Amino acid sequence: IVNDFPAVSEVAAVAADSFFPVAALQYLIDYVHVSTGLDWWASIALATLFIRVVQIPVMIHQLKVTSKINLLRPHMEKLQQEMENVGMDHVERQAKLKALYKEHGVSPFTPLKGILISGPIFCSFFFAVRKLAENVPSFKQGGTLWFTDLTTPDSLYILPLLTALLFWSTVELNSEEGNGAVKWMSRVFAVLIVPFTLSLPKAIFCYWVPSNLFSLAYGRVLKRVEVKKFLGIPIPTVDPPS
Repeated sequence: IVNDFPAVSEVAAVAADSFFPVAALQYLIDYVHVSTGLDWWASIALATLFIRVVQIPVMIHQLKVTSKINLLRPHMEKLQQEMENVGMDHVERQAKLKALYKEHGVSPFTPLKGILISGPIFCSFFFAVRKLAENVPSFKQGGTLWFTDLTTPDSLYILPLLTALLFWSTVELNSEEGNGAVKWMSRVFAVLIVPFTLSLPKAIFCYWVPSNLFSLAYGRVLKRVEVKKFLGIPIPTVDPPS
């Protein structure tokens, strides 16, 4: 316990020089570290899982919205074709589409709400962990296995490769059918993860790996029809071939 006091003051000094969201996450990681006695790598992983669990209601709401929009797409295409056939002007088209969105309780910008929440959290967590790795000396002995020093890059490239593999697996296993372009873009991004992250400290991957594992598990659970029915998530119907 005595050995933890220097780390607490170090984290407080780092957090004092950080923006509020970043500082709050740094204090959270430090609280987990001090209260549980876990090493830094495990404290980061546990704090990551906590934040991801807290986001579940937002993620479920986001899934409901995107499912509604996917179900709405055939109606939109049919309506747009009908409007073109009758030569409807731009103002009337927008009014018709707006009415269709309102009828189904969504809007073209509704999916952005989830990104506006999850995006800042992702960035804040990244900066929080990186700043701790750069300024807290005990991070040098805060790892385990081959990554004992969390302040240096992984010279074996295991953590960057594992992060890319988990991201790719999540895309392949959890993406909806019909999103071919999105899937291919995600595959390219998965490949680029490795060279772009080789120089990052190992502490960052103590956040990314658990986060990707959570995404993979969450996606697999939400793919089950019975889970979607329980949560009230719209399920697309497959029309029989003509």
